[in-house]
Amino acid sequence: MKKDIDIPVVEGVYIAAVKVFQKEFKRDEWNAYIINDKDVDLELVLIVAQGFSKDKKTTLMRHKIDKLPAKSYAKIEYLQDDVLALKNTFKVSFFEDNKMFDKTFTFKENAINDKAMQPVPVIGVPGVLTK
Repeated sequence: MKKDIDIPVVEGVYIAAVKVFQKEFKRDEWNAYIINDKDVDLELVLIVAQGFSKDKKTTLMRHKIDKLPAKSYAKIEYLQDDVLALKNTFKVSFFEDNKMFDKTFTFKENAINDKAMQPVPVIGVPGVLTK
């Protein structure tokens, strides 16, 4: 029975943590973005984000994006400095061509930092990428 279930593999979709300078507060801050590097639009994108460690857990944050166009990105949330030391997961579900896709993206503890920055597709700025 299980062999008959088709579970599609998610490709071309990423979560990135990007450091952005906030003029209002005159400081750098990390923000999480979802990136659609595909040539097709993603529909009804649902994201559940949470940070946790052995003794700490953040509140579940839920986000919805009705449509994420091809070769585009959208901000998910601001990442507080305290959360960067935790393991951060982003459970992403979306529809592509009327087929549902699902994947969990994970940043390990302390993985979001300046030393881990690399080029981020579509956004065109450096950041920390998880696939």
